[in-house]
Amino acid sequence: MRWLSAALLLVLAGLAIWLWGYGGAGDLSRWAADGQRDVQQSMAGYLRGLKRGEGGAFAGLMGLSFAYGFFHAAGPGHGKLVIGGYGVAAKVSALRLSLLALGSSLAQAASAVLLVVFGIAVLGWGRAQLSAAAEQWLAPLSTGAIALVGAWLALRGIRALRRQNESEVCNSCGHAHGPTPEQAAEVHSLRDAVAIIGAVALRPCTGALFLLIITWSMGVFAAGIAGAFVMGLGTASVTVLVALASVNLRAGALSWLASSARLRTVSGALQIVIGLAIAVIAVQMTLAAL
Repeated sequence: MRWLSAALLLVLAGLAIWLWGYGGAGDLSRWAADGQRDVQQSMAGYLRGLKRGEGGAFAGLMGLSFAYGFFHAAGPGHGKLVIGGYGVAAKVSALRLSLLALGSSLAQAASAVLLVVFGIAVLGWGRAQLSAAAEQWLAPLSTGAIALVGAWLALRGIRALRRQNESEVCNSCGHAHGPTPEQAAEVHSLRDAVAIIGAVALRPCTGALFLLIITWSMGVFAAGIAGAFVMGLGTASVTVLVALASVNLRAGALSWLASSARLRTVSGALQIVIGLAIAVIAVQMTLAAL
């Protein structure tokens, strides 16, 4: 198991060096953007076929929607930042984090549906106003919320280090004077899930907005709603992989620690470092969006 963790660490380290040391992040962003643009252009044909009642048009549209979600998630994004960072910083199972990644992607699709329905039906907005609302208002709010999640993780790490001695059983009375890290994790899990899903979902997917606006104008809005959630599944196909990688990365990094006390100390320090990193990157993203 340790050799597998070590191999994963080497692969991730090599990937990080390629992404940020040799311009891989830019290449990946361009590849993802090209893929999204090609998918958007192909969607128009399937939408016209759907309007005419052609067989296979709906299935083709759903396939393209999934592909768009995949390409969208393959580029840089705040969802992978918070899911991956949380998986490395906090002790969470692979299944729970994968469900969190899936929930975040589907909630992002739901926010796109709500924005379009409210914007068009209630406020009478057009495509330009909806896009501006997503990019100029909701994007900074989302990355700002993620910065708060990062700060919260760091603060929790500080608190965990402070109460580490209190969580041990007292030699004099034989009782614990505070919750164990495992008990604290159970208390925080639901709160963490709500905070992370909410922060990601604040910014709706631009591809989902594009599809929803067009299908509303063509009178096939139900297909647009279905496509938006299928896009969410495409996005989740990448974020779930990020979730699994982050959990394994944490396990590999901490596998050499035999002492539970040392493990708790390093775990608290990880929350501080990763939380601060998430907060700093999210603040940069917020300032760039303003």
